[in-house]
Amino acid sequence: MTIRPFLRRCFPLVALAPLALTAASCGPGVNQFAPVCPVPGLVKPLAEMARYRGASRDVRDLEVRARIVDIAGTCKPGRDGTVLAAVRIVAEVSRGPALSGSQYTLPMFVAVTDSGDVRDKSLYSVPVEFERGQERVRAASAEIELELPVSATKTAAAYGIVAGFQLTPDEVAAYRRDRR
Repeated sequence: MTIRPFLRRCFPLVALAPLALTAASCGPGVNQFAPVCPVPGLVKPLAEMARYRGASRDVRDLEVRARIVDIAGTCKPGRDGTVLAAVRIVAEVSRGPALSGSQYTLPMFVAVTDSGDVRDKSLYSVPVEFERGQERVRAASAEIELELPVSATKTAAAYGIVAGFQLTPDEVAAYRRDRR
């Protein structure tokens, strides 16, 4: 799985004046540099989820199967020595035969890492709606804002942003067992 570049601030300017004027508003001010951003990542076992009805692992009891397909975001200068990162997570979700109704809520998390250690972690619920006859959808989280402390010796690029599904211990054990 490849991870797309985290910072997508502006499209390259072209010689067309109207486009150049529009694009100029998305960059930093005069004599300012855009802040660097952390590189997002996924923990492979937490980038996929299969939720079953009850303790069964029978395909007839599958409610949903989901996988994270994209993490995108931007950074901008914050206040008092911080950088504000805004992250959005996109998942592809397949409906299972045991899902009753047309809605499901995905349990997700976003964590900030520093030198490999988790500095902060927050849980999020991402609603999914299946239209009539629809078996697969894409669901995107709301924009998640993170405030990262920076200094002259530590930029936002020193941090990592990790996202995944908040799995139960039984789901993690099943993932490990199935991958052998």
